[in-house]
Amino acid sequence: MKIKVPIWLVIIVVIELLPMFIGPAVAILAPSKMPGFGDVASPTLPIYTYAIRNLAVGLGLLLALILRNPSMLFVMILVRFITDLFDLPVGLMNDAFSNQIRVLLIFFILYYIPAIFALRYLWKQIKKE
Repeated sequence: MKIKVPIWLVIIVVIELLPMFIGPAVAILAPSKMPGFGDVASPTLPIYTYAIRNLAVGLGLLLALILRNPSMLFVMILVRFITDLFDLPVGLMNDAFSNQIRVLLIFFILYYIPAIFALRYLWKQIKKE
């Protein structure tokens, strides 16, 4: 089933998508600029794993948006949400972020809260099917 995707949901998905493509590019091209990877000159196995994971989720989320499928969008946003729920505390525990308050605000304002709104809306759309 296709749905008409409201503009606010498109904005949330785009906000969720950007790090899924920008992060892997930076990690592979300039790994020392990525928090948590240390002062490495070239990509390592954890960097490639991070990049592949993010690219896979990003492509799935982009495809779900293009197909306008509420179930697929729900699952992909949920996967992104669960990943972020673990990325933040792991990064904080390993002192990967130079400004922890800023990172907390970014995760809550740009990822957690919008994802919850999107998941709630999409769940209602799925139940209508």
